[in-house]
Amino acid sequence: MSLMSVRDLSIRFRTDEGLVTAVEDLSFDIAPGEVLGLVGESGSGKSVTAKALMRLNADNAVYGPASQIRLTTEAGVTDVLALKRERDMEQVRGGAVSMIFQEPMASFAPAITVGEQMVEQLLIHTRMSKAQAKAHAIDMLDRVGIPAPDKRFDQFAFEFSGGMRQRAMIAMALSTSPNLLIADEPTTALDVTIQAQVIDLMKDLVAEFGMGILFITHDLGVIAQTADRVAVMYLGRIVETGSVRQVIRDPRHLYTRGLIEALPKLDDLDAALTPIPGDIPSPLNRPSGCVFHTRCGIARAGHCDREVPPSRDFGEGHAVACHYAEAPAATRREGAGA
Repeated sequence: MSLMSVRDLSIRFRTDEGLVTAVEDLSFDIAPGEVLGLVGESGSGKSVTAKALMRLNADNAVYGPASQIRLTTEAGVTDVLALKRERDMEQVRGGAVSMIFQEPMASFAPAITVGEQMVEQLLIHTRMSKAQAKAHAIDMLDRVGIPAPDKRFDQFAFEFSGGMRQRAMIAMALSTSPNLLIADEPTTALDVTIQAQVIDLMKDLVAEFGMGILFITHDLGVIAQTADRVAVMYLGRIVETGSVRQVIRDPRHLYTRGLIEALPKLDDLDAALTPIPGDIPSPLNRPSGCVFHTRCGIARAGHCDREVPPSRDFGEGHAVACHYAEAPAATRREGAGA
């Protein structure tokens, strides 16, 4: 069963320069108890996609007519894009779906204690009394490893360290027992030790609650430790998807290979990093055909710059959107640019 099903999702934004495409024809599924990693460079459309699942994009966002976002819970199937009133969205936002944002300091109201904000959410989304909500909030702070949670409950976000703020965000997101947790770069601002703790915590939570997680990051190393499946995103499109083992051991798309080769090599710390040539294009100047052809070493003029590559299945759910994905690895590396 699919917990969250996204089909043909396209998102454009109205600007003074016209409609700007941020996401184009995106499709993926998340099952209960599954961690799906969404990875790509900044500007790939990862956060826009995540916010779309909760309808949190700005008012100038335009969703394509074929776009579908369907959430399946015990209560039935919810067509997220068909919900019109803010009141109707309460069953999705903070209820069935919770989100950990990139910067927890900006996510907490600075003039209200962390505990007050957690209680307010519980009063909206559950039938708890205020006393029950406070007890549950303190329990959740304790479960994510925050020391002296009864005292921290009455403190403000600026009194927390970076790692503690991140844990408090996780506690707040989990307090309503969501079916789906969206984690948008949850470890980016943390040091390596706290990163490892947060990753271990999220694994434990999946095992305990059986929720699905959409884990968004630009770091394939983190994805390798966390996710079951991975979708690689570039300029609003998914270019490769499959199990973490498939994608990391046998990357078929040159962009995926570039992300892997750009990682530091722990067995050779003196080795130079290998960056992906060029820069990600501006959405205002979106390439035609394959969106990666301007940086691809095997793109062919007259083909890759004109035709959008279909997503092809290479077995066991490993799919790649590249005209030449079946070429041997050596050929994929040595081809001529467009």
